[in-house]
Amino acid sequence: MSIMLEHKQGLIAGDGSLPVKMAQYAKENGFEVICISLANDNVNQLKKYCSKVYSCHPGEINRIDSILKEEEIKQVTFLGKVHKRVLLQLHKFDKRAIELLKTMERLNDDEVMLLIVREFEKSGITVLDQTIFIKNLMVPSGVLGKVKPTEEQMEDVNYGFWLAKEMGKVDVGQSVVIKDKMVMAVEAIEGTDVCIKRGAKLAKKNAVVVKVSKPAQDKRFDIPAVGLRTLKTMKKYRANLLAIEANETIIVEQEKVVKFADDNNIVIMAV
Repeated sequence: MSIMLEHKQGLIAGDGSLPVKMAQYAKENGFEVICISLANDNVNQLKKYCSKVYSCHPGEINRIDSILKEEEIKQVTFLGKVHKRVLLQLHKFDKRAIELLKTMERLNDDEVMLLIVREFEKSGITVLDQTIFIKNLMVPSGVLGKVKPTEEQMEDVNYGFWLAKEMGKVDVGQSVVIKDKMVMAVEAIEGTDVCIKRGAKLAKKNAVVVKVSKPAQDKRFDIPAVGLRTLKTMKKYRANLLAIEANETIIVEQEKVVKFADDNNIVIMAV
């Protein structure tokens, strides 16, 4: 690791199991983790591995800043999903958060996160690469399960990979759904699972889902990740191939994900 890690680590946690995995691995390697939870679904799991868990709303910037200062946190990791729909309501946003948002020309993911990173830096807090504690969840290239892609599917994968990279250049989304070289859906504010639902329903069956990192991916936030929920959404709407970018994408609970793909005749691969 190129950065010297502090014994006490801060975790800004959205929903899902990724923040829990980070806290688990950090604790197992001798770090103390102080968590600020921005979601509700994983709080009990986080409490198993974090010495303290504070619950905050994403818009409570002053409270989050105060907690980090009181706990003398110098390094934080952002992990987990915080849905952007909070920006459509601004519910519970404090005055500081509102004023910061007013300074922005666009509220796309990268711009919002860079703004937050800069605010943390003003307080002497470094935002770490998301993968530092969970590099073991990144996957190398290859077909991960027993089901192999057809030539026709690979044509859709190649097209989808190119398209997703193009969408990433303008920070629209990281996932696309393709069927017979036609674009069924491009991810926007709704997130990957809803994008899959929308695209796979249009395709009727046999849709190909591709998820990649952005060409200029800032590893402090928004590292692409998939998990069992993604595969269950694909099964429900009869999509039958998931392609992710090798060495740039995290698979949560990989063994379970690959087994589910095999059991349901879904191709899962890293390219």
